[in-house]
Amino acid sequence: MGITDGNKKVMDRQVFAMDQVIFREGKHGSAAFVVQEGKVEIFKTINGDEEVVLGTIEEGGLFGELALVDNQPRMASARATERTVLIAISRQTFEKKMSSSDRFIRAILRILLGNYRAVVRRAAIAEAKLKEHGISIE
Repeated sequence: MGITDGNKKVMDRQVFAMDQVIFREGKHGSAAFVVQEGKVEIFKTINGDEEVVLGTIEEGGLFGELALVDNQPRMASARATERTVLIAISRQTFEKKMSSSDRFIRAILRILLGNYRAVVRRAAIAEAKLKEHGISIE
């Protein structure tokens, strides 16, 4: 299944089963995703085996875009928490849209996302340390 622009396919629909991993932290990102149906959990692995949930993406939500904007490896993993249908936006489509935007805005966006990655990394480590002491932040 796909979404086309004229004769060219620009987005794919992908279906994931409950608990199926969509992408893994540290891997190259080739697409961003919009949740059409279902839910996706974003999580980070700390100390090799402990998972820290960063958030849940619901219908209409976007995730995985950071790797497309700054071309860095995925900062977290994503998995379906129920049967989930996603619309995948390819790197090629994303870059085509970004290339037509203002260079200044692209530069600011990359800086902001770099800062965001650093904050999320520190927050996940802090949450894992709190858990070690039996403290939940929820």
